[in-house]
Amino acid sequence: MTGQLLNLKKTPHTSRVLDSWMAGRDGAAERVGIVALGENSSGSMSMGELANLLGAAHRSSSGAAVTAETGMRVSAAYGCMSLVAGAIATLPIGIYERMGNERDSADHEYWWMLNELASDGWTASAAWEAVMLSKLSHGDGFGEWLRASPYSNRVIGWKPLKRQSVQPFKDGKSVYYRISPDDGPSYVLDRADVIHLPSLGFDGLTSPSPLTYAALEAIGTALAAQEYTGRFLAGGGNFDYALKTASKLDKPQLEQLKASLIARAQNGGRGPLILSGGLEPAQISVNSKDAEILATRLFTVEEICRVFGVPPVMVGHGTAVSNYGTGVEQQGIGFTRYTLQRHLTPIQQELNSKLWPVRQRYFVEYITAALERGDLKARYDAYRIALGRAGEMPFMTADEVRRRENMPSNTNLKVNGGTSVEKPDQAPGEQQEAP
Repeated sequence: MTGQLLNLKKTPHTSRVLDSWMAGRDGAAERVGIVALGENSSGSMSMGELANLLGAAHRSSSGAAVTAETGMRVSAAYGCMSLVAGAIATLPIGIYERMGNERDSADHEYWWMLNELASDGWTASAAWEAVMLSKLSHGDGFGEWLRASPYSNRVIGWKPLKRQSVQPFKDGKSVYYRISPDDGPSYVLDRADVIHLPSLGFDGLTSPSPLTYAALEAIGTALAAQEYTGRFLAGGGNFDYALKTASKLDKPQLEQLKASLIARAQNGGRGPLILSGGLEPAQISVNSKDAEILATRLFTVEEICRVFGVPPVMVGHGTAVSNYGTGVEQQGIGFTRYTLQRHLTPIQQELNSKLWPVRQRYFVEYITAALERGDLKARYDAYRIALGRAGEMPFMTADEVRRRENMPSNTNLKVNGGTSVEKPDQAPGEQQEAP
């Protein structure tokens, strides 16, 4: 125990806040070690929490064992998590500076680690996808801020953490995180050094897994249906049957029937039966229509999509009709507004509170314009109104419009060897002749 406690105190990963806390308390190293190992009431886990952490299976009514891992084997659950996590991982994060009541884009060093390279071995998109997948499958997503030194406020990168390696615990009113990596000693981090993205049902430390809590029965039913379908197809896709006749078979007919059944069995259940004596096949097991296996599988898709807030049509289920609208742009707007925003806002708040905990001069915000933008004609009609071309009071300039379309400003354009000149209300692409 002593060696392990010393490792907790001396590890280079220990945060600056925790170092200060440890230095100001008698026997702090032992205190941290005991709490981190879950040996007192404030840091110990319930049996349910321990089962979730170790990936123990939750048994559904269908008998199928449901975990975060087995849940991902259901295509609907995998599709929903892939869609949400992938969309968030590919959205750009803008950094802005407050200037009184105004705001402006900031050229900040944190932009690179949030959008391009999180840390060595982790691109930003892969890291965000890992954290979001952990949140959607286990209930909580965790990441660790990497600082220049244990005593530095400056963040130089970040990395995702496996859910199984993180145990949050409280000591008094403060929250700490015990990290148990696969390739090193355990260490403890203060809340300021951890990215924590909780889910619905957060109790201040952890959140329940959507897969094993809200979607337990739907996932279990889907797994059972998949297993049943697999066994049915492995057996040749044939239903059990009986042979019936109104007459009594004589010995030669019985011998002929026996030989036909043996030949069919030796051929893997394939091939015709030779029936005589008025024999007729009669099915004795329910067929797929009676058992409604197909309907059950379709129903579980809708149930799983409901848990994740994803329209079934966006994971390839049903027709091309969505509750968000029939157009692609309407679906993108609805998906961003009602599904992604419930994840984007907590991420923004978590980043802002951890990256700039004292001076709120800078802040981050997701740029969702690409998902919400309409078609080309709708955008250009809106720009005409914004530029005052429709008789309205203009509230945008041509350069602002061009920036929204990722086009260079007017001053960067060259026409016939000269700089093009545009009126302030000139629509994009409409240029005057160079003087």
